[in-house]
Amino acid sequence: MVAIAIGLISLALTDSIYNGVIIQMFRDQVGTHVGHLQIHRRGFNENKVVQNWLPDPDAVERRLAADSLISHFAKRVIAFGIVSSASNSSGITLVGVEPERERLVTTIERSVSSGGYLQTGQRAILISRRMSEKLSVRLGDKLVVMATALDGTVGTDVFRICGLYETSSSEFDRMFVYIPLSYSQQLLGLGERVMEVTAVLRNPEDAYALRDRLAPVLGPEFEVLSFAELIPMMMQIITVAKQSMVIYYVIIGIATMFGIVNALLMSVFERTRELGILMATGMKNRNIVTMILMEAFFLSIIGTVIGLGIGIAISLLLAGPGINLSAFAEGLTMVGASSRIYPVVSLDGIINGLTVVPAIALIAALYPAVRAIRLEPVRAIHYV
Repeated sequence: MVAIAIGLISLALTDSIYNGVIIQMFRDQVGTHVGHLQIHRRGFNENKVVQNWLPDPDAVERRLAADSLISHFAKRVIAFGIVSSASNSSGITLVGVEPERERLVTTIERSVSSGGYLQTGQRAILISRRMSEKLSVRLGDKLVVMATALDGTVGTDVFRICGLYETSSSEFDRMFVYIPLSYSQQLLGLGERVMEVTAVLRNPEDAYALRDRLAPVLGPEFEVLSFAELIPMMMQIITVAKQSMVIYYVIIGIATMFGIVNALLMSVFERTRELGILMATGMKNRNIVTMILMEAFFLSIIGTVIGLGIGIAISLLLAGPGINLSAFAEGLTMVGASSRIYPVVSLDGIINGLTVVPAIALIAALYPAVRAIRLEPVRAIHYV
């Protein structure tokens, strides 16, 4: 019972930590920039050039505004360029945003660690703390932004740093800079054109259904992509993480099975005389098997409840302050994970814990039960 309880404590903690990592990675990736749904000109996601501007963004806005599944949406300009300071330069992904709308769609405003967020009409630029270190600049300094305009010329403009942001992804921080939408359109010679509209839904699980519904309505000129298509690598990491939990369940299950087999075999050997007397007085084999299986079942249930209860309690205690993994921060940020993990107890994990171990216990008890019914009553009664 103690072995089962220890196994379940480990299982509950591991499951909650894995859930916390997966949920945080998803929220960070989707919340920082991607959103739940993006609409572009067809082919833009594979070839992000300014010439692939979004046709008729007003029609897209009207359609999104009328859909009850959508919580908020915002227009963007996306372009590749170079940002330069007095001492260094860096390749960037330039994002022109509507500051008031963008703060409702992504978490970039809440990621600002020093300075302030963008303001509409302000000739300002928001960069990451990592980029500021690379460019050797600080708040209030000026940066020169260059990018290829719609007519093929090189657009150039100067912006003052209004704030520094910091996310859980080092790759994202090294590339993305933000300026107000109107200035990005001016820089690239786009007029009123934009490249994409990003939307967040009231329920992320509705993204697939909404994508399938919007695509035929908007027409063949548009592409409607859900978060799963926009961040396939992250979704693959999440899938692998979920699958790895199955392996952990198998390991715990095998360890539990050996423990139960060993305990019940010892129980059968220690009660050989008692089993012989029961068989000699007429107890049928199926009753002996049932008795041993019930013993294993109740043993596993008690151990499971104790272990799962302690494991969940520890997970909930850690969920508040989180688990500080700052020593591995660099490696975690490379895969888009935070250096502080907040365990999340899931209903699926509780159900799995309550069903898997008792089921394994019943399977493991079959071998000791078979050994018990093969005893010869006369020899068993005289067994010492």
